[in-house]
Amino acid sequence: MKRTFTGTAMFVLVLVIASLAQSTPAAAPATTTAAPAGGSKVGIIDIQQAIIGTNEGARDFEALQKKFEPKRNELAAQNTEIENLKKQLSTQGDKMNEEARANLVKSIETKQKSLQRSAEDAQNDYQQQQNEIAQRILQKMAPVIDKFAKANAYGLLFDSSNPWPQGPLLWATAGVDLTKTIVDAYNAQSGVAAPPRPAGAAAKPAGTTPTTGAKPASSAPKSQ
Repeated sequence: MKRTFTGTAMFVLVLVIASLAQSTPAAAPATTTAAPAGGSKVGIIDIQQAIIGTNEGARDFEALQKKFEPKRNELAAQNTEIENLKKQLSTQGDKMNEEARANLVKSIETKQKSLQRSAEDAQNDYQQQQNEIAQRILQKMAPVIDKFAKANAYGLLFDSSNPWPQGPLLWATAGVDLTKTIVDAYNAQSGVAAPPRPAGAAAKPAGTTPTTGAKPASSAPKSQ
């Protein structure tokens, strides 16, 4: 899911935080006691992990997975049908007359094209809805990040969603990773309860990518 919504999400984050910064009241006169205008600390946040790691994100991405389950099953059934026809062609093709074999080949090709189109449409639809969830959560997360950074004297925050060289971050210690802190702050503000886990499932730390929500709804089977 690294490329499904991270780029768009980061663009939204930059716009929102920039807007917040511009709307910040002017600094108090020097005669009053106030915190320094800027901070000196540096931190990193895996924005993608943070979005998915929130209770709201885990809930909504899990719901999206369930929503697309029928479509995945439908595509899997179509793929199985095509594979069975291919086996039939492989095992019986040389015993068929020319017309029957040509019809079978044409049927396989037609079904493959139809499956490819359906899989691509499902994938695009899934990614669009995934992006919508991510952007909605990020719009609400940006003020949380802004508030935390100002309150804790952070002068610079990097997004660590994409490793170098795709992203700007080359190296950082675990001590400057604020992903879990932001996730916890967001959860406290949102009031959304953690989604129930299946019996026996191990708890996942906040800010880590859950198994569900990170996989695409479907991928187009490869034509042979």
